[in-house]
Amino acid sequence: MSSSSGERSSCLAGESYSAKSGDREILAVVLGGVASFEIDGIIRNATMISPLDLQPSFGFGDRLGLATPGHIAAVRGTKFAPVFAQQSVRENARTGRTPQQVMDDARRAVEDAGWDAPWGADADHLKTIDDIPPFIAAGYTFFTVDPGEYVDNAADSDSPDALRGKTAAYDWDELSALYLCDDDEQAWGRFDTETLMRAAAKYGKAIQHAVDMFRRLSEVKDGFDFEVSVDETDSPTTPAEHFFIANELTRRGVKFTSLAPRFIGRFEKGVDYIGDLTALDAELARHAMVTAHFGRYKLSLHSGSDKFSVYPLLARYWGDRIHVKTAGTSYLEALRVLAKYETDLFERIYALGRERYESDRKTYHVSAQLDLLPDTSDLPALLDDFHAREVLHVTYGSALAQFGKEIKAALVKHDDAYFDGLQAHFEKHLGLLEGES
Repeated sequence: MSSSSGERSSCLAGESYSAKSGDREILAVVLGGVASFEIDGIIRNATMISPLDLQPSFGFGDRLGLATPGHIAAVRGTKFAPVFAQQSVRENARTGRTPQQVMDDARRAVEDAGWDAPWGADADHLKTIDDIPPFIAAGYTFFTVDPGEYVDNAADSDSPDALRGKTAAYDWDELSALYLCDDDEQAWGRFDTETLMRAAAKYGKAIQHAVDMFRRLSEVKDGFDFEVSVDETDSPTTPAEHFFIANELTRRGVKFTSLAPRFIGRFEKGVDYIGDLTALDAELARHAMVTAHFGRYKLSLHSGSDKFSVYPLLARYWGDRIHVKTAGTSYLEALRVLAKYETDLFERIYALGRERYESDRKTYHVSAQLDLLPDTSDLPALLDDFHAREVLHVTYGSALAQFGKEIKAALVKHDDAYFDGLQAHFEKHLGLLEGES
């Protein structure tokens, strides 16, 4: 656990302790009987877990605790700083894992692979201040705040009278001076009174919640990456609204490393982008002008798995100033192994997925339809079908609750196939993000 003295945490045999980087003597006393080379490894890994700041970075969510070796093989030699431990509060609830368990699984794989470069640990989609403590205790370095519940999507279509009512408490002299005095058209647009009221009504409470979360984190931890995410909302974030969010966070003292707007089109789980790619291209160009204007944070793409048609656009507009999050696609690669080598188990998972889909999908933006699932005996091919991928993706919690031990045992049995599949899958992601054609 990090402290004001710059200490970081590590864990051995399930017991947490603190150690200053390089303080071998103290560690030797605390861990009496532990060999010198093991202490060196603990110090090295404790040091390597760190905020990644503005380095290009890539988040590898691992819902099973077995995927990090494949992630390491894929990211090694690329420009991306990896986030090997990344799980949201929602995922913790559905997988039955704690933040500490997620961290321990990632740390163990890092040690086994001899990874000796900086890596991060993302406490993803934190919604309340009460969500923070277990991630602090486990040594996370990256905190993604999701104030989506405070975003007022209705503000996009509210009448001017309704907007005035929703923003009556704001200091309009101050906001007018900040946003209405520039007559020049900017690349992200220009505010007038109505569009400013819409932005303030839509995001005002969400921004204040993000400010509150940042201040609480700053009270209990030094040196962390902070991301604000509004991607899981019904209404897209316009480039002008992106500017409003970034500007309000900045002037209120929030030091954010990355920001995740909600883009036009649909970024659904585990499948490629759905929408007009030409329109998205033009919209991303305007968002890129916003990030370039501030010049001090990364653009973050959530639900970033398998967005192969979008990655070249991200590479073009943001280059190194980017963070991409993936999660469920590693689980789907695990199911691909089962579909090939453990067909009985896979068929039971698939049957449960069809049964649980309508219930489990409620907190996700997905559009798969059960009546469009393919009728095929080629089980691995299901992992390439849009509807089957989404059904399997969002029912992971039900599958792990019922078959978790069997799934993990099967992946250990076929660990070479899982490793190879993950490496190839993420090399495709990372290559496109590095600008490969």
